[in-house]
Amino acid sequence: MKTKTTKIARTAKIKRKTGETDIALALTLDGSGRSEIATGIGFFDHMLCSFAKHGLFDLELSAKGDLQVDQHHLVEDTGIALGEAFAAALGDKKGIARAGSFAFPMDETLSLVSVDFGGRSLLTFDAKFSRGFIGRLQSDLVREFFAGFVQGARCNVCVRLLYEGNDHHKCEGIFKGFARALAQACEVRARAGAAVPSTKGVI
Repeated sequence: MKTKTTKIARTAKIKRKTGETDIALALTLDGSGRSEIATGIGFFDHMLCSFAKHGLFDLELSAKGDLQVDQHHLVEDTGIALGEAFAAALGDKKGIARAGSFAFPMDETLSLVSVDFGGRSLLTFDAKFSRGFIGRLQSDLVREFFAGFVQGARCNVCVRLLYEGNDHHKCEGIFKGFARALAQACEVRARAGAAVPSTKGVI
């Protein structure tokens, strides 16, 4: 007799509304890379679509904010909401790889991104941009997006730009590398069974 196993869907829906932003998103970890993104910042939309595509995450995201003031609140809060979605979709984290790392070459640039869902929030970001804006995205807010993500997901993220080049390529390589590192960390390891990936027995 064959044993039938049921795969539990790893999904999350997040609603974050403050006096500055209104964000709604739906995330499926085991997706196909489909995305519907609307933040009001074209280049940011492009980065998040690339993120979903390369991580094979399905992502629906609608974000509105006080762009007449600055982009900071919208970009940072989007990072927080996306991080919260990953934390919710991973649940107790039983059986996952927990950590992942990927070096992504984007034309002349090379970005290394590592992530660990170990329950501690810390960002190390070693990348600089030469322009104030990439498209219409304030370049100094790329770091703030990742800072928001680690806050929401309660994880460690390390970003390091290994080879310099065009700002567009640098940023896109970072987002794609982040996606691939996250996909590794979220992967369910068959041999792990229902074990939590920590000697503490809990994350």
